[in-house]
Amino acid sequence: MSDDETARRMLAAAVARVEEAGLTVSLEHISFEEVIRDAGVARSAAYRRWPYKDLFFGDLLRELARGASPAITDTNPGAVETVARTLLASLHWARTPGLRRALAGEVLRESALGEFEAFHRSSAWRTYLALQATFRGLPDGVLRAEVQQSFAESERSLVAGVAAAYARMATLIGLRPCAGVTFETAARTAIATLRGLILMAPGDPDLTVRRFRANPFGAPEPAEWSEPALAIASVVLALVEADPDVPWTDEHERSVATLLRSGRWAARG
Repeated sequence: MSDDETARRMLAAAVARVEEAGLTVSLEHISFEEVIRDAGVARSAAYRRWPYKDLFFGDLLRELARGASPAITDTNPGAVETVARTLLASLHWARTPGLRRALAGEVLRESALGEFEAFHRSSAWRTYLALQATFRGLPDGVLRAEVQQSFAESERSLVAGVAAAYARMATLIGLRPCAGVTFETAARTAIATLRGLILMAPGDPDLTVRRFRANPFGAPEPAEWSEPALAIASVVLALVEADPDVPWTDEHERSVATLLRSGRWAARG
């Protein structure tokens, strides 16, 4: 077996262990000997590639960081259906520019808690947060610089995906970013809020079950909100406004409804 094949199999086996067991703020719980066994490589070949375990853990950290962007923006058929159903139920609100933020608020009220719970349960998301904690403890040097670069690329991808999703929904119902900000701004603030909520959750197990009736965005009637949904909706909707250039005619409303029923509105590109 070649040295490169040994490395590929060892790193793949170690990544699989992390995905199964999660990651703490270090890699000490990953046994080098068990990874050798999982990878099915010769012990001598593994130690020839990495004479010291720290060298292996450095390469593993690079490998994890390269694939560190969690699937927050992957197409979720259930979420897409929830958004479409919510918009169709209250699409007539968009005829009044002052109710368009409230309509977007309805979407986030119905969907944000489910998204939060999905990410909170996700081992990939926990690994991502733990990797960031591990990164903060790295000394200055080549490894830290390489991991930082990988994180920067992951963050850009994450923000771009969320921003694109917000842009699709906002365009659909006649919203635009407020002056001086972009959908990327809204995405960054929403992602930061989501991370904060996930970090709070272990110490506040009632975070996802508390409910209250409120009308924070001027909807026709108050509705039941969860705290995660209100937090995410508040930061996003503070940054958008009705687009005065959208002529909301009956024909436009019918075309939007057709798009929502078809699912084509959610397609990337």
